[in-house]
Amino acid sequence: MIDDIQALLADDRLNDLGQGVPNLSAKAKLQAVASQMPAIAKHHDFAAACMAGLWLLHDLHDESHAISQDLDTVEGSYWHAILHRREPDYWNAKYWFRRVPRHPIFTELAKQADALTREAGTPAGSEYLLMQKVWDPHRFVDLCEAAACGPDALSMLCRRIQQAEWRLLFMYCRERAF
Repeated sequence: MIDDIQALLADDRLNDLGQGVPNLSAKAKLQAVASQMPAIAKHHDFAAACMAGLWLLHDLHDESHAISQDLDTVEGSYWHAILHRREPDYWNAKYWFRRVPRHPIFTELAKQADALTREAGTPAGSEYLLMQKVWDPHRFVDLCEAAACGPDALSMLCRRIQQAEWRLLFMYCRERAF
């Protein structure tokens, strides 16, 4: 099953800020991983969080939502918030982020966002990312909202930060699940 997960991660997806296009070719493999995961997981909630993330990575929002909305953990709320940010349902994303008061990935995410922002030439509106020491998910929701109908450079930056966020959260969950 670990090889199946690696195969699902091999496609280095840079998801849209919005819904994206479902990767239906990954659906069968995702279903297979989901059916095998309970047998090998050491921690069920983190394994479920991994699955919510994997479904979301491949833009299969209904499947991700079904897991994250029923997962009463900080990580479940985090995946749920990301999903709603991408719908876009910004108010609802912020609601779910309020259930993630301070996550262990926030400090590293702030560092990566800083680096990505500098690399992108600090598109207008992203300047705050250079000053934050700890990630502020609510401000990032606002930035994604501005980028959704704004300049391409800001949109691309938000997509890259979103990708870094996905990786950090997935790795955090995976390390605890197995």
